[in-house]
Amino acid sequence: MGAGQYINDHRNFLEDFHFDEELVDFLEYYSSGDYLGREVELIINGDLFDHLAVPYVPYFDDEYWSEKSALKKTEIILDAHKEVINALDEFASKKKKKITYIIGNHDAEVVFESVQELIYSRFSEKSRENFKILLNPESNYTPHEGVVLRHGHEYEMAHSFDVNNSIIESKTGEKYFIPPWGSYYVTRIINKFKEERSYINAVRPIRKFLINGLIYDTFFTLRFMLANAFYFIMVRSIYIFKQSKDLKKIASMVKKELELFQDYEVLTENYLRDNQDVKVLIVGHTHEPIIRTFSSGQTFINTGTWTKMYHLDFGKGQDILSYAAVDIVEGKEKGPRLEVALNNWKGTSNLPYNELT
Repeated sequence: MGAGQYINDHRNFLEDFHFDEELVDFLEYYSSGDYLGREVELIINGDLFDHLAVPYVPYFDDEYWSEKSALKKTEIILDAHKEVINALDEFASKKKKKITYIIGNHDAEVVFESVQELIYSRFSEKSRENFKILLNPESNYTPHEGVVLRHGHEYEMAHSFDVNNSIIESKTGEKYFIPPWGSYYVTRIINKFKEERSYINAVRPIRKFLINGLIYDTFFTLRFMLANAFYFIMVRSIYIFKQSKDLKKIASMVKKELELFQDYEVLTENYLRDNQDVKVLIVGHTHEPIIRTFSSGQTFINTGTWTKMYHLDFGKGQDILSYAAVDIVEGKEKGPRLEVALNNWKGTSNLPYNELT
């Protein structure tokens, strides 16, 4: 969730979340009817708040990453999506319902205690007991034996950060978040180009987007590709060169940086191979809804995203409100059994239209 569709009477092209009503409907469904008396844990696996897409604050350059700026950005988001926040509050206030919120790379500024307190303040005292913000320095959350969740930015050096060492304090006592270089990239490259093409960060696969762009939108695509190359060379290559003059070490560091472009499924498959006790690994981050069951019986799920996406691959729709559902079925002899699925929320709507963005 970002700053809302409109801000200061102008259309906000950086807002990617347009499914407030659907999410409210989703929360109501899983806290009523057949689920009224059941234990339900809603796990928000990162990037609930998109702090990187809220430029409408009077803070620039390094001040953009200050604690004051983070508070202002969070307040703007909370006010822009009041219906969702109220629905989360209502969900957490009901019996046997709880919410676990894991932070990702787009909402990393939640590491500030003051930002956490601001979020908690929007929940009633009753529901606050069942709403937990998980900073999780270990990167993993295990709600049940054999089930592991992680946002997924940990796989990429461009977006990874140390929760315990991500805040510095100036001589005057002002606190600042130390963003990974990927966050700088989003605010300085992606956000600038989104003003011209609002879908720039929402097209998958990226390779097909660039190929099609070179054919049908040549000048813009060339500018975008050159800006990316220039940014990586100027920001990262110089930094890497300063860290080491050894060519082998430089090559190794560049390789790690470019894991951003590796096959995400391969990275997670390696994790499952090294952790045989994990039966289900659930991630997000890349916005690609995927479910894979390997020969070992282990399952990998990428929950996708609830933001607008444009898939150039055949067989994928444009508005896929995907989520992972894990049912723990109690067994008499063998113990609890996990039933895992990747679902697409359809919901119910009384409106005779869908919004085009």
